[in-house]
Amino acid sequence: MAAKASTSQIHPVSGGASATTPERVEELGIVGAGGGGFPTAVKLRTQVSTVIANAAECEPLLHKDKELLHHFAEPFLRGMQQVMHLVGAREGVVGIKEKYHDIIETLEQMAPAGIRIAPLPDVYPAGDEFILVHMVTGRVIPPGGLPKDVDVMVANVETLMNIGLDRPVTHKYLTVAGAVANPMTVRVPIGVTIGEVIEAAGGATAEHIGVLLGGVMMAKPAPNLNVPVTKTTGGIIVLPAEHTLIKRHNAPWIQVEKIGRSACDQCRFCTEFCPRFLLGHPIEPHRAMQSLGFQVAADVAVATLYCCECNLCSMYACPEDLDPKNVCVQNKPLARERGLTFKGSPASIEPHPMAEFRRVPMRRLIAKLGLGEFNNTGPLTELPLHPRKVTIPLKQHAGAPSAAVVKSGDRVRVGDLLAAPEAGKLGARIHASIDGVVTVGQDSVVIEA
Repeated sequence: MAAKASTSQIHPVSGGASATTPERVEELGIVGAGGGGFPTAVKLRTQVSTVIANAAECEPLLHKDKELLHHFAEPFLRGMQQVMHLVGAREGVVGIKEKYHDIIETLEQMAPAGIRIAPLPDVYPAGDEFILVHMVTGRVIPPGGLPKDVDVMVANVETLMNIGLDRPVTHKYLTVAGAVANPMTVRVPIGVTIGEVIEAAGGATAEHIGVLLGGVMMAKPAPNLNVPVTKTTGGIIVLPAEHTLIKRHNAPWIQVEKIGRSACDQCRFCTEFCPRFLLGHPIEPHRAMQSLGFQVAADVAVATLYCCECNLCSMYACPEDLDPKNVCVQNKPLARERGLTFKGSPASIEPHPMAEFRRVPMRRLIAKLGLGEFNNTGPLTELPLHPRKVTIPLKQHAGAPSAAVVKSGDRVRVGDLLAAPEAGKLGARIHASIDGVVTVGQDSVVIEA
C-alpha cells in the first residue's frame, strides 16, 4: 500500500520563468483540467473584472481539487495572480465547499490582496460554472452564453496550478475511488492506462467491474481498461458491474426511449430540480419527455438546448428512474438544426424564488446513488508508477486534434513537444510524459520506455 503524502513529500514547487503571457500558457499545453479541456490561452486574451477559481468539486467521491489546494496552495495562488494580471481582473475568488475549514483557513492566510475565499454549500452541482458564477457574484450567465458575458472568467484549480508551476503538462492529477482497495488522489503520466492506475491503487475489490471516467453523475463509461488517462481525466470511479450506475450509464437509447414513452407521467420533478431552470433558463426536461410520445410544439426543442447535462433530473429527481437528460441530449441537434435559440433579453432572466431551497445536499445524493458503502476519501498519495509504455491521444482538448511534430523512431524525454495545433485551428500542444521511443499513429503517439 502506498503511503499517504505530506506537503513536503509530494512534488515541491518548481518551474522556470513566470508564465505571464498567453503565448507561454499555450506553449505549455495548458487546458481546462476540470473536464472541458478548453485551451486556457484563449481565455487569457479576454478582459474581465473577476476571476473565479472553481474548487467546488461537487461530484461524489472526487477529492482532487481539494487535495491540490491542500498541498499546492502556493503555485495555485501564483497562477491565479498571473491570470488576474493577464485578464485585467480586479478581484479573484476561490469558490470552495465551506466544509473544508482547514483549507479555507490556510488560503485566507496565504492569499494576497485582491483574492478572497467564497465558502460554498455542499450541494450538487455547485461546480457547474453557471451555478458557481451565480452563487459567487449573483450574476446570471445568459442561456448559451459564457462567463465573460457577465464580466467573469472561471478556471479549474489544477489549471491555475499548472500556470503557477510553469512547466509543460505531462502528468495528470486524478482521484481513484469506489470499489478499489485504497481510494486516493494520484499524479500519473498522461497516456498511462486506467487499468494500470487502478492496480496501483490496490486493485478492484469486486470480481466484475465497470469503470466511469470523470464523476459518477456526468461520467463516460470506459469501454475497457486500456483507455489512456488524458489532460481532462479527473476521476476513475470503479464500481461492481451490477451497480445501478454502471447499468444506467450504459443503457442504450432504444431502452431510454421506450421506457420513457410508456412510463413518464409528467410529474415535473425533473424540471423543478433542474439547476438551469432554477437559474431562469428556458430548459424544461419534462417537456423533452413529452416529445417521446407526442407531436408537440417546435419550441420544445428550445427547452432542451440549454441542458447542462448534470444528470440531476435522471439520477436524482425522477421518481421512476427515467432518463430526461439523455432525451434532452438527443433533442439538442434538432434544436440547433431549426435555429431554435433563446431570443429574449438577458435582462429578462430571473432565478426561481425557490432555487436556494432546491439545492441537492451531497450526502443525500450519495445515498440516492447507492455510493454510501464506498470510502469517501481521496488523500494525495505518491505512487511508484513507472509505465513501460504510454499512449497519448492527439485529441484530449476542445477543438481539432493536434498534429504530430515527431516521427516514428524518434527518442524523446519528458516534456518534449509531441504535437501542436495546425495553423488557424483551436487546439493544444501535447508533450511527452515519459522518456522513450516514439511510434506515431493516426490518432495517438505511443512512447515506449
